[in-house]
Amino acid sequence: MTGRVAVVGGGISGLVAAYRLRELLGPEAELTVCESTDALGGKVRTERLVGRPFDVGAEAFLARRPEAVELAEELGLGSQLAHPTGARATIRAGGRTHPLPSGTVMGLPGDPGAVADLLSEAGSRAVAAEPGLPPPSLPARDVALGPLLRERFGDELVDTLVDPLLGGVYAGGSDGLGLRATLPGLAAAVDAGAGSLTEAVAAQLPATPSSAPVFATLTGGLGSLVDRLVERSAARLRRGLPVRTLSGLPGGGWRLTFGAAATEHAPAEAELDVDAVLLAVPAPPASRLLAGVAPEASAALAEVELASMAVVSFALPPKSGLPDASGVLIGVTERRRDGAPFTAKAFTFSARKWAHHGDADAVLVRGSAGRFGESGTLRATDAELIRRVRADLAELTGITAEPLRARVTRWGGGLPQYDAGHLGRVARVERAVAEVPALEIAGASLHGVGIPACVATADAAARRLARG
Repeated sequence: MTGRVAVVGGGISGLVAAYRLRELLGPEAELTVCESTDALGGKVRTERLVGRPFDVGAEAFLARRPEAVELAEELGLGSQLAHPTGARATIRAGGRTHPLPSGTVMGLPGDPGAVADLLSEAGSRAVAAEPGLPPPSLPARDVALGPLLRERFGDELVDTLVDPLLGGVYAGGSDGLGLRATLPGLAAAVDAGAGSLTEAVAAQLPATPSSAPVFATLTGGLGSLVDRLVERSAARLRRGLPVRTLSGLPGGGWRLTFGAAATEHAPAEAELDVDAVLLAVPAPPASRLLAGVAPEASAALAEVELASMAVVSFALPPKSGLPDASGVLIGVTERRRDGAPFTAKAFTFSARKWAHHGDADAVLVRGSAGRFGESGTLRATDAELIRRVRADLAELTGITAEPLRARVTRWGGGLPQYDAGHLGRVARVERAVAEVPALEIAGASLHGVGIPACVATADAAARRLARG
């Protein structure tokens, strides 16, 4: 096909799809990206903090998955690729800050000794006993991750190590996530006959540690990726109005209707007729738009639950003495010295983690707050959230200096929860959408919440649509 295509959603998935469609369909195709807000990039957002670009949404991507690295290079951004310094991540456990243990997969040890220093004697005994339990057996369908891990390893390992790591990815804990949806390699090892979860984890660990970096970012901020995708897609942009309805036209193709009022970025016409549509929006709007055209997909997407979070960015005065670490994870059961729970679930010491943020003019730090099912934290005002997160930072690092700049960026409903029904739900969505001509879907609600996974779903959807 070479006609008119609407991409609904101007986040990273939608922009990758628009770029790939331009590459596949050529300059004559009429591509329109429809974004309900005034900002493009979705959860990828780079702002200026004390005069320098700083990511206030996603700050990095997995480099061991090829999609995002290859896309950056394809777009001419290869010279901006950067990897973390050698600073090591830490975790707050038992009122003390420890190096994040190696020899684990999402906090699960391939050898009980790997986590012994983090746990109480009772917690260590529970982990050490796991290989002696009856071999695990999994049904073909997915199962809840948390109950399985708690039964096998005990609560302490899950609360202390596993949930803080999962919370950094999904803003949710193991009790609400699915094993096969979040740790497919572990499930595959159990299916292959591993005699314990410890053995299954060991099977996932490399025989010799790899020197290849795990994460990457762009020195100009990940917003550089957004800008380049917009430029190279050469798509018409309709911003500031949501797509209200999606309906089929009698002769084939689609009609999109928009919100009633025009804005600076959105023209006044209320309708757009196109030959094909690619949806790259979160589950709730995707469900609403598909209700009349793919009801089974709509119903499945309506079941997706979302977590909200906030990023609190600080520019601290020069010579603020950060620990020699890339950051710190904080378990939900940890408490400050005054007995109050931490508001932050993690800090990234950006000035330590990334060499390009190591400038002496300011010390850059990110704190993140908000977990699935925990709405009270995010009801705080920006000023209150800054105050609480500063208090957490002081507790962990001793830094009490007034920030040169502090900023709160809220991500409402930003992270889909991959629960035990997720894989079956996605299969229903993709099966139903595939039955509708000239319609595709992509995004973080499908096969992964990270940038590489979003790039992969968007690229695949664009290629299917281009094949017609």
